[in-house]
Amino acid sequence: MIKYKTKEEVKVMIEGGHILAEVVAHVMNAIKPGVTELEIDTLAEKLIRERGGEPGFKRVEGYKHSICMSTNDVVVHGIPGDYAFKEGDVVGVDCGVFYNGFHTDMAETLRVSESKKQDEVDKFLAVGKEALNAGIAAAKLGNRVGHISKTIQDIIEKKNNYSVVRSLIGHGVGQDLHEDPEVPGYLHGSIDRTPILKEGMTIAVEVIYNMGSGEVALDSDGWTIRSEDGKLAGLFERTIAITQSGPVIITA
Repeated sequence: MIKYKTKEEVKVMIEGGHILAEVVAHVMNAIKPGVTELEIDTLAEKLIRERGGEPGFKRVEGYKHSICMSTNDVVVHGIPGDYAFKEGDVVGVDCGVFYNGFHTDMAETLRVSESKKQDEVDKFLAVGKEALNAGIAAAKLGNRVGHISKTIQDIIEKKNNYSVVRSLIGHGVGQDLHEDPEVPGYLHGSIDRTPILKEGMTIAVEVIYNMGSGEVALDSDGWTIRSEDGKLAGLFERTIAITQSGPVIITA
């Protein structure tokens, strides 16, 4: 069942989303060669709590960290560890904030590099950001979830020959971290059979994609999901609200 939010509830989520966006910007800037994943996790929690929020991911049963870390071939749900970043690593941070009764969710990916020379890795990440922005733009009142899904899939797969990971999808977000509706990054079946976008819906639009195959494998820790072929993965996510005036990025 989709939980529609009042305008007042959306305002609360925007406050929490602003905290989250600030935190993610700070931690992404802190990712440098020699810094460890755990140091980034510790920094994220410190910044969230200083701003009056709570790490949303710590409310997930069994998970003990404030962020999920996606380094190189890790697609999602990577547990921060002692790994120290190296020049050229591709690093994704997925983070959530719980604030005044509501969750917000966001992810960003970057390359650890001082080089100004553009190559296939830079293109790969730029395509993910392009797909995210286009997917959000498609989240207009009266459109359907399928319009978001098709937009993301067309950019990732048809235009650029990368692979959307089909086993991992976006979702509704609010009082629970994961709510209805499901928001896949690919279209399965007819757009007309997907949920219509209505005012008060708050959703996490996610672009989860691999440079190679879209197949993934679960590590023995029970959390970390990697690309099955060991190739690079990318992750971009924003929490948005569907409004009369168009999609509003809550995590901005």
